Amino acid sequence: MFTDAVRADEESDYYRIISIAAPESQTESRDPNWKPSDDGIALEVSGIAVLSPSRLAVSIRKGEVWLLDGVDEVTGEEDDSNRVSYHRFANALHEPLGLLHHEDSLITVQRTEMTRLRDTTGDDVADEYETLASGWGVSGHYHEYAYGPKLDSAGNLWMTLNIGMGLKGEQLKQIVPDAPFGYRQAAWRGWAMKLTPDGDLQPVCAGMRSPSGLGANADGDMFYTDQQGNWVATNSLNYMRPGAFFHHAESLASIELDGSTIHDVSEVPNGIAYPEVLKRFPQMRPPAVWFPYKKAGQSATDILLDSSDGGFGPFAGQLFVGEFTQASINRVFLERVDGEYQGACFPFRRGFASAVLRMAQAEDGSVYVGLTNRGWSSLGTSPYGLQRLIWTGKTPFEIKEMRANPDGFELVFTRPVNLDSASDVRSYGMSSHTYVYQSSYGSDEVKKRDLEILEAVVSEDRLRVRLKMDGLRELFVHELDAHGVMDSSGNGLLHRKAYYTLNRIPRN
Repeated sequence: MFTDAVRADEESDYYRIISIAAPESQTESRDPNWKPSDDGIALEVSGIAVLSPSRLAVSIRKGEVWLLDGVDEVTGEEDDSNRVSYHRFANALHEPLGLLHHEDSLITVQRTEMTRLRDTTGDDVADEYETLASGWGVSGHYHEYAYGPKLDSAGNLWMTLNIGMGLKGEQLKQIVPDAPFGYRQAAWRGWAMKLTPDGDLQPVCAGMRSPSGLGANADGDMFYTDQQGNWVATNSLNYMRPGAFFHHAESLASIELDGSTIHDVSEVPNGIAYPEVLKRFPQMRPPAVWFPYKKAGQSATDILLDSSDGGFGPFAGQLFVGEFTQASINRVFLERVDGEYQGACFPFRRGFASAVLRMAQAEDGSVYVGLTNRGWSSLGTSPYGLQRLIWTGKTPFEIKEMRANPDGFELVFTRPVNLDSASDVRSYGMSSHTYVYQSSYGSDEVKKRDLEILEAVVSEDRLRVRLKMDGLRELFVHELDAHGVMDSSGNGLLHRKAYYTLNRIPRN
């Protein structure tokens, strides 16, 4: 029998974190109009746009956009804190929570509008602030964040709107009168909206609590992340499309407004396990991926597609999801079965200086990571900052993909496995669980069951293992622990656990 494989490697052997320092003086910032505080720029990064190999634009939560030059010269191997120059591009924004470089301008979403920032004189200062879209409700509640934009394959600009917390009874009666089920929210709170290329702002889908991350996969389909709370069992990744409802029932306050894509909701179940809720609530769609609480993060944020074609390691085409509380990044493999997205999440990289809120990929494949933990606590050594994650060129021993089969799962590895360990069913553990859909905060894992692995079949090239088992359950999370699997040199996996959300069992 194989015991747990020995793992001596560290995440930093494969992915190195480099910090990019913020200036502490007006001279160092190279912006004559900036009057710094004693602590320099509060670099609470809320949006990142890569403009060139050497230049970034970053938005910060206090309402400014900065241009950073020389970012590619920071190596982390010497005192290079003065290699980056900062220049303020825009200010007086209302908490911008995203930044996109599109059609030779920068676009951000503020609390009350989507705004295009344009420099028409060539002095690297925005002199035109153009409102591209507005019209969603804002009551003044602190939790009414607005995120985006992100671009899809059709040229639409997407944004997501936080639900307002603690809004009761008469507080919003004049804004949303006679709201369904008695829920009160400002208009379109808890919804995703898109701005079409011809300027039409359209509601798309609803049920969002705190959708701070959004982005497209390799096929151009749009996803958002949500965070555990009332009506949301645990963090999740969700496929956005017209008419879909996901979690938070109070977003239904807007379903009778003109433009709503959700109709005829007759019941909102409460206190029932998800598989049963989905039978009773036809407008509700399951998450593509659940992130089991604490095992795979506590507060999911941004979504990044690895489009580097190998410049960021062996995970090209997969998604990376930021994590606030644990100051980390998780990885997601997606597939589509019977029209429904599903897949697995994996731990990827811990150890950032603060909460990971935003990510952007550079031309060389490296990833800029924007940090800020204001309002909530996180692991790390700083309240905010900007770091860069660089692949060292070495391939970690990981489960690259986890695919569903009619009788189990197929694992694809980044390096050839040791035949004896990988073919031994005792090298693996598998269990499944689901969650309760309820108005109270989060959910425990319920209806747990251990699964017996009957056979582990290794492919001829030793890069794939097919696990056969009984007892797969649709709409359940299947948790894998490949604790005994070794590579051909006898090394264990860098991360041995995976969490697969099985929305559909393949038929063949």
